[in-house]
Amino acid sequence: MPTTKGSGTSKRGFASMDPEKQREIARKGGRAAHEKGTAHEFTSEEAAAAGRKGGQASGRGRSASAKP
Repeated sequence: MPTTKGSGTSKRGFASMDPEKQREIARKGGRAAHEKGTAHEFTSEEAAAAGRKGGQASGRGRSASAKP
């Protein structure tokens, strides 16, 4: 696998793949999990709680004047 020494880039790994190829692989994984019955499906209550938690976390460290 050709790589350039010291360049910090690599031709290996999921992150270096074409975005369409990543979606294809992820789609297959999601389908397999649902067929197997091990995929997690959020209820509307779980999704709302996750959204609130994410909103609180993203607002940390901001001053009161920075909030709209």
